[in-house]
Amino acid sequence: MKDISKAEYEVLNALWEKYPASANDLIATLNIIKPWHDKTVKTLLNRLVKKEAVGFQKEKRKYLYYPLLEKEAYTQYESKSLIERLFSGRVSPLIAGFAKNQELKKEDISQLKEIISQWEKEND
Repeated sequence: MKDISKAEYEVLNALWEKYPASANDLIATLNIIKPWHDKTVKTLLNRLVKKEAVGFQKEKRKYLYYPLLEKEAYTQYESKSLIERLFSGRVSPLIAGFAKNQELKKEDISQLKEIISQWEKEND
């Protein structure tokens, strides 16, 4: 999977929300968040196509874009990459950091306990 910049991610995220979409549809959607120039969005789309993260089909006089990456697969890839780069592949220091800064909510802790319990059942 090729690296996707923050700006490219915003375009891809807009496509995950609603696709297929024309460049003009994406420009309108993204301009709610950021006042990007039309050429900027089109350049980002072209980069995503070259990276094989986005595909397109021609329909009459316009191109309709759609994601080639699934959001969940991309999220898992990026999560694993972050943990590898910052924590040498270990998850516990990441969670410990959140716990020390009191950024874990009771709901987060319950979900983590469920995940660990399920993992223990499957790996015993």
